[in-house]
Amino acid sequence: MFLVEAKRIAVVIIGSLLNAIALNFFLISANVYASGFTGAAQLISSVFNDFIGIGISTGILLLLLNIPVFILGWFKVGKGFTIYSIVSVLFSSLFLEILPVVQLSEDIILNAVFGGLVTGIGVGFTLKIGASTGGMDIVAMVLSRLNDKPIGIYFLSLNAVIIAFAGILYEPENALYTLVTLYVTTRVIDTIHTRHEKLTAMIVTRKAKELQQAIHGKMVRGITILPAVGAYTNEDKHMLYLVITRYELYDLEKIIKEIDPNAFANIVETAGIYGFFRKE
Repeated sequence: MFLVEAKRIAVVIIGSLLNAIALNFFLISANVYASGFTGAAQLISSVFNDFIGIGISTGILLLLLNIPVFILGWFKVGKGFTIYSIVSVLFSSLFLEILPVVQLSEDIILNAVFGGLVTGIGVGFTLKIGASTGGMDIVAMVLSRLNDKPIGIYFLSLNAVIIAFAGILYEPENALYTLVTLYVTTRVIDTIHTRHEKLTAMIVTRKAKELQQAIHGKMVRGITILPAVGAYTNEDKHMLYLVITRYELYDLEKIIKEIDPNAFANIVETAGIYGFFRKE
């Protein structure tokens, strides 16, 4: 259990580092904006510096913007998810303060593409292991659960305001390059995360009741339990049959390892489902 949680925290910290690298090495120097609250913090920092003459770092603004979203995540997404989000935002703010702002390339397109790519990798893997980079991740996650749509769609929609303000306050080209960054980010996130995809799990186990209770303690999913007999051993077992989202696969694998490490699990992609399937 400790190693599982340590792995999750490590991924969260690496995701935070990638987010900071994308900003300080690619996006800030090119006046191209990142996705979500990171981009909002970046834009607000630019406005304070260029129009008001007050220097406020992107890292500090990122931390302040996330406070109300943490409250939303605590009640709508889950306490564990929100705690990891807090860890992510704290480390993102720290890395943004520590890493220098440098210009690796003067080509704004390269900065936009690679900034979006690095951000998407960091956010995608963080979401995949059941954590979050905070901010827009939590808002998009809530909407994705309610409507059962790819999370990248909501990233792109919610970021429209950043694109608009980038075009209004600075050059219209900045809005277009920001759009390129956001598109690359959302495509990478959907490729890695794919929460909207459904999976069918068939688990053959000697501990059907314990496994069923553990799964229902973690997620709300219907389970069909069928009798099964081992062809080689003639031993009586049971098979648990359930459909989950790909996002829940991480938790299911962890439950199986904890309850019955000797269980046999077959996970297959589901082409479609009919009838009621809980979206939250």
